[in-house]
Parts: sequence; C-alpha cells; structure tokens
Amino acid sequence: MATAVRRKAAESADLDRAQKLELYYYMRLTRSLEERLVNLYRQTKVVGGLFRSLGQEADAVGSAYALDRTKGDILSPLIRNLGSMLVQGANPLEIIRQYMAKGDSPTRGRELNIHYGDLVRGFVGQISQLGDMVPVMAGVTLSFKMRGQDRVGLVYVGDGATSTGAFHEGINFAAVQQCPLVVIVENNGYAYSTPLSKQTAARDLKDKAIGYGIPGEQADGNDVLATYAITKRAVDRARKGGGPTLIELITYRRKGHAEHDNQSYVPSGEIERWEKENDPIDRYIAVLHADGVTSAELGAIDDRIRTEIDAATDEAEKSPMPEPTDALVGVYAEPSIVPPLWFREGIRSAVTAHERPASWGTHDG
Repeated sequence: MATAVRRKAAESADLDRAQKLELYYYMRLTRSLEERLVNLYRQTKVVGGLFRSLGQEADAVGSAYALDRTKGDILSPLIRNLGSMLVQGANPLEIIRQYMAKGDSPTRGRELNIHYGDLVRGFVGQISQLGDMVPVMAGVTLSFKMRGQDRVGLVYVGDGATSTGAFHEGINFAAVQQCPLVVIVENNGYAYSTPLSKQTAARDLKDKAIGYGIPGEQADGNDVLATYAITKRAVDRARKGGGPTLIELITYRRKGHAEHDNQSYVPSGEIERWEKENDPIDRYIAVLHADGVTSAELGAIDDRIRTEIDAATDEAEKSPMPEPTDALVGVYAEPSIVPPLWFREGIRSAVTAHERPASWGTHDG
C-alpha cells in the first residue's frame, strides 16, 4: 500500500499514540503466543489441533479494538480470532492451559483450543459449523435492542461461511430486526482448501449485503488502522440504531487450516509473496516509525510480551490434568461425585500418560 494511503488510514483511525502502541502490543502478542503454542504442539503438549492466524492478526485486533468494553459490547470469535479475545481481556495463561487441556483451564479440559466464552469480558464461545454464530449473535444483539441497552455485537465469519444457509438466515434476520450487529467477513482466500472462486460467483463479498438491504463495506484486513476505522464506523452506526453492517476484510491465511495442513493446494510462491509484501505487523511497524515511534519502544513491548508468555508457559506446565468428575461440572446443578472403581483408586498414571488417543498428537509411545 502506498505511503499516502497508509497516512490517510492512520489519520482516519483517530487514535492517540498510546492506543496505537496498544494495537501493536495485541498484534505481536497474538503472533508470539501462537508461536509458543506451535512449540508446545511439536512437543506433544497441546491436545487437539492448532489453528494459526499468521498473516491475519490485524483484522482480528483492529476490529475488536473498535468495540467499547465499558458499554458491554460483545463479540463472537472464530478459531483464527485469538487476537480479538486478547483485546477483550483473555490472557496467555488461560489460552495455554486451554490448549493443553489442563484441569484449571476455562473448560477444565473438556473443550479444545479457544472454544470457550466469557460474557463478563465480552466474548461468546464459538460454534465450529460455518456461519452458525451469525444467527446466534443476531439473537444476542436483538436482546440488546429489546432491553434498550447501548450495546453492540460483532461476529466473525470466513469467506466460506457466506455460502451457508445459517449465514443467510442470521444476517437476514438481523437486517429485518435492525439488530446492532457488525458482521466481519474475513476473506483470506480459502475455505479450508477451497479457493473463493470455487465456492461463490461473487467477486466482492461485501456486495452480498445488497440482498439484505444493509451497508456493505470492504477494507484492507492487513492494515490494522484501516480495519479499526471501518469497524468503528459500523459500530457507531449500529449503536445509533442504524442496524447491521457487513464488512469484508481482505487478508491472507499464511498457514494451513491447522498445523496438520500442508497447504498443497496453494499455488507456488503465493505464501512467500504475502509474507514479503503484505505482512500486517511489518506494515504497521513502518507506520509507527513514520509516526515517530522508535525501535527501542517497540523492543520494550516485545520484551514485555516475551516475559508474559514465558511466565504463562511455566505456570501452565505446572497445572494439573482434569479430574474425571470435572466432566460433570457445569452440566448438572449438583454434580454427583462418583468414587473410582476399587482397582483404580489412587492411580493416576494411566490417565495422564497413556489414555490419550495418538491421533491427538499427545501419545508418548
């Protein structure tokens, strides 16, 4: 992107210096935390899959930053929106515990990766099925409207989700009811391994908004300031009673659907080109330098993040694995405490060392 366009995006964002540095903090934290999770995954300490957002950090952070947590705004992330959860208040320790399925993780080891929610901090637990969180968030934001609350909701979907029935029904309902909802479509080029051209004839996904009678806008999802600015406009519009907005963010997924995906379907050189020419963090560093931020200031933020992640990793490593009875907590009002079979009483080694399926990447041989 040309320097003039970057400068325009920076001016339109209307953020002070501290806020711009905070955007950098969350983007760098997202990437560094995921890099740590990759290391743990390769050490077979992560239970289940690992889904990276490499190359997409700006769209999650910039859009979530446009919400107002003091008013109770809420979002619904997807598996590549770790950055949005961090903006809303999630921390590295709980994320690492969650990926390691620890007993003191947010879901007590009963769910994987970032499939959990916290309504107090403003993020709803996600549903994996494509598009299904759109009708959920339509209902959530309808409740805001019915209660007369000054709150806005935001929901993320991928490009593939825009071809599902749930997406259509949810956004159509939100449009008719004029719900204070912002729908972020992350167009990263692929729905798992299916390129955009193979699953929709629409050239611009923002144009799908026309069919619902709502505004549709598009922005560079690798420009965190442009992403913030376009989302802030949509949030302000929703808060004033203007109803939903569909925002298409153009970005790129530089890793596969998950760590096990070798991306054999990606044309040669495409990933390297995006890394070299359109990395969201590299681009933002250039903008910050142009605004007078020094390398020493950014280095201090990097050091802080490294310290936070190291401390979180050490603490998560000490956490216990879940107890069998933890499976009942949060399911029944008064969970029964079932004593173990007499021949298993006091024995934990089989559970912690030998009973996890090898396909989870945690079998120790």
